[in-house]
Amino acid sequence: MGRKDLPSMDAWLAEAKKLETAGKIGMYLVHNGVVRQSARAAVREGKKDTAPVTGMHFSYDKGKVEDVIAQTYRLEGISHIRVWLNEGELEVGDDIMYVLVGGDIRPHVIDALQYLVGRIKNECVVEQEIN
Repeated sequence: MGRKDLPSMDAWLAEAKKLETAGKIGMYLVHNGVVRQSARAAVREGKKDTAPVTGMHFSYDKGKVEDVIAQTYRLEGISHIRVWLNEGELEVGDDIMYVLVGGDIRPHVIDALQYLVGRIKNECVVEQEIN
């Protein structure tokens, strides 16, 4: 399994529901990214000749992640964000990240989760697949 201790979604949600901002939140969404066996090139680009993934080297820039989180809080209706990122050499099936977003209504929370995860994946992390 991965290098870091995994967070508990039950604990994250219980903590979030005790915060001062909890009364503004009508929905929480969770994203759990996992190392998959299918190579990115096969999944995203349709390349059939890629070797299966056996693991991944994963790292991230903490400062960039914090900046993206701060920018996500500026989106309409968003009152709660929590992010956990793994690091090191991961195996297929290991957790890469957990992201929890809470906000007022479904469209705002869905948009914020997509925005946040997309920016983390595109701007803050380094994923090197091992084949």
